[in-house]
Amino acid sequence: MSVMSSPVEFLELLAREAAAVEFEGPLIAARAAGVPPERLAELEQAKTVALRVRALLERRRRREVELSGLYDTVSDLAGLRDLDDVLRAIVHRARNLLGADVAYMTLDDDERGDTYMRVTDGSVSARFQQLRLPMGAGLGGLVAQSGAPYVTANYPEDDRFHHTGEIDAGVGEEGLVAILGVPLRLGSTSIGVLYAANRSARPFVREEVALLVSLAAHAAVAIDTARLLAETRAALEELSAANTTIRAHSSSVERAAAAHDRMTALVLRGGGVEDVASAVTDVLGGALLALDAEGRLLARVGEIEEPDRADMVEAVAASRTEGRSVRRGRLWYAAVVAGAENLGALVLRPDDELVDADQRILERASLVTALLLLFRRTVAEAEGRVRGELLDDLIARPLRDTDALRSRARRLGVDLDAPHVLVAVGDDAIAATGSARQRVLSWATTYASTRGGLAAARDGRVVLMLPGRDAGGSARAVARDLSRVTGRPVTAGASGPSTGPASLAATFAEAERCLTALGALGRSGQGASTAELGFVGLLLGAVGDGGDKDVNRFLTATVGPVVDYDARRGTALVKTLEAYFGVGGSLARAAELLHVHVNTVTQRLERVGQLLGADWQKPERALEVQLALRLHRLRTPAA
Repeated sequence: MSVMSSPVEFLELLAREAAAVEFEGPLIAARAAGVPPERLAELEQAKTVALRVRALLERRRRREVELSGLYDTVSDLAGLRDLDDVLRAIVHRARNLLGADVAYMTLDDDERGDTYMRVTDGSVSARFQQLRLPMGAGLGGLVAQSGAPYVTANYPEDDRFHHTGEIDAGVGEEGLVAILGVPLRLGSTSIGVLYAANRSARPFVREEVALLVSLAAHAAVAIDTARLLAETRAALEELSAANTTIRAHSSSVERAAAAHDRMTALVLRGGGVEDVASAVTDVLGGALLALDAEGRLLARVGEIEEPDRADMVEAVAASRTEGRSVRRGRLWYAAVVAGAENLGALVLRPDDELVDADQRILERASLVTALLLLFRRTVAEAEGRVRGELLDDLIARPLRDTDALRSRARRLGVDLDAPHVLVAVGDDAIAATGSARQRVLSWATTYASTRGGLAAARDGRVVLMLPGRDAGGSARAVARDLSRVTGRPVTAGASGPSTGPASLAATFAEAERCLTALGALGRSGQGASTAELGFVGLLLGAVGDGGDKDVNRFLTATVGPVVDYDARRGTALVKTLEAYFGVGGSLARAAELLHVHVNTVTQRLERVGQLLGADWQKPERALEVQLALRLHRLRTPAA
């Protein structure tokens, strides 16, 4: 017998890890060589022992691979970063270690009371990857319900399981036949199922079940670890958020305390609205507008545009109703109120989000602003009363103790010996309500005091004493500005300048006559001075009530036909008459002034004679015509 027909050949086969079928080679060779039966029996026994050794080595190799896979899984768990990655790695290893076609994992859904597909490896069916298994249905549903492993060599034909159309359709689309499922357990609680499956009928042996159970245990640990890590992270985030909130609250409390102290100091030292606005922006950052009740600017700190009027009115009304600051877009609004009276608003555009304590700072600032505005108003009203009483004494007759009046004026910053004009404002500036009258007087007091003058209410009218010499300009400025405030035309008559305290009463009387003359001339809503009206103003000023009707009758009777003729024909007869009388009745000089030929002037005057009568140039009639022309010109100053 050759050496190759000895048992040593089986050792060599084992050494080179030959396939099981190769172990038949020595027996075949021995039979061919005619080896005796007893020797063949020895070789058969040697082959059997060699195959058992080979199987043992194979099992140990497989065990080594399995242990290596379990070790890698434990390593993944130790460095757990993402739960999905770990679960995919476990399912992938399960498929490789068991040599399965597909491996997958389902987890229990406590809210819906079923299990859902979590991870798959080797799957090709989208329907299978989206399966949900009711508890007790299919192999997986039974494993999830019972918490025990189940295995089948041919699932479609296995009647131990409760088959459903949805599950069977998904399994059939994937082409699975043999399935092994083991529970994912945390203590005594099952949280899901780990599977290995093949597309052909073959049983899973005990070792494979044990291996999948081990992998399932690791998967359960990974899930629980991830849950604990998530809870820990959430707890840390909550602690961090709480710590941030505490720090922010502490910081906001410190800001609020600092703002409170600063605003208290502002009130005590007599600060203004500008100081409050600066304090708010210093503490909260950003930019701020302080507006009065009419929406006029009181103070501005930083770069901020005035908001839309309608939006601001709505926001301030909401703030007043809620008693809190309100947000509209990027802007915060805090109403400035005193009781039921609206005094204005603070509009803040902060750099950062405002917390509740920051809103309180803005609201406290609005209260301080209201206090300062009320204090300013009280001071202004007191000063206005003092100034008004002084002006009332100055225009009273007879004038008493001019030296005392001068001393009172000096304390108010007024020099009575400097030139002043007196402006009388008509009754049309004052509405029927007391609040409107007070508003006009308050405006006049502020207007006069800012110019170094005085203002007072007298006999239902408002009178202003303003430094300067331009009585007409002052009257027009007062009429214009006060008309804007009241929203209605205002008439103002002026006189001056005065030459000392003793002349103020007479100057005021002339201003009143000028005001009366403006009404008689139909020039309500305008401003003028006695000097601009001339002797006609003095005459009309003495007419009093009803003067306007008398003037109209006089004009109609005297030059009415000429005025009407010009209006109908577009001629210049009135202008020609004014030029003719203005040059002393010289036709040539009138023609030169009008830039026309002398014959044209003659023709126009002949037409005037036809309209007024032939005696219009007689001295007594000519005086009436000239007076009527002057009145007409004063009634239409823009003509």
